[in-house]
Amino acid sequence: MFTGLIREIATVKSFVGSTLSLRAKYKANIGDSIAINGACLTVVKVDNDGFSVELSPESQKVLAMQNYKNEVHIEPAMMMGDKFEGHVVQGHVDCIGTIKAIKNSGNSYDVFVSVDKKHIPFIVPKGSITIDGVSLTVNDVKAETFRLTIIPHTMKETLFRNYKIGSKVNVETDMFARYVSHIISHQKNIDSLSWDEVENIQANY
Repeated sequence: MFTGLIREIATVKSFVGSTLSLRAKYKANIGDSIAINGACLTVVKVDNDGFSVELSPESQKVLAMQNYKNEVHIEPAMMMGDKFEGHVVQGHVDCIGTIKAIKNSGNSYDVFVSVDKKHIPFIVPKGSITIDGVSLTVNDVKAETFRLTIIPHTMKETLFRNYKIGSKVNVETDMFARYVSHIISHQKNIDSLSWDEVENIQANY
């Protein structure tokens, strides 16, 4: 499990076949789970100046692979007792989003992202979302787009500073929204669901 708070921006040394080698300050161990641009990957090799992870063909098929060069976000998996500051992130990327617009609003930036409309039900206004591993709050949701507000600190300290119109990003939607939707869709003869029932479903996870 992760929190969506980027711990470091690592440098890509090489990406050959299925192995991505990174230069990083973080001292990893073989077998560690580390979110790379929001995707949970396993450390398969440790070097003096970093570590390597493996991306299966399935991972490469569903991730925004153009972002796995130059620099990447990294977040090690949470440990028991760690401070919880972001939101519950699994490191399971749901889809690839496309940056449609970036608007400077003076003290922040409005970033509009489009996704396949089938994922929109899992993107909740004022709810949480993960973009390339960064925990963010959704402001508005439309038919196929949603709006994020990025403060200057986040813009400066993450790879959002490099994104342009047309950039592709990894998107992980709200875990609870996905789970509730899945449970409801597999229950028969449901006409309605009370908020008490929704809260009970969430509590089970």
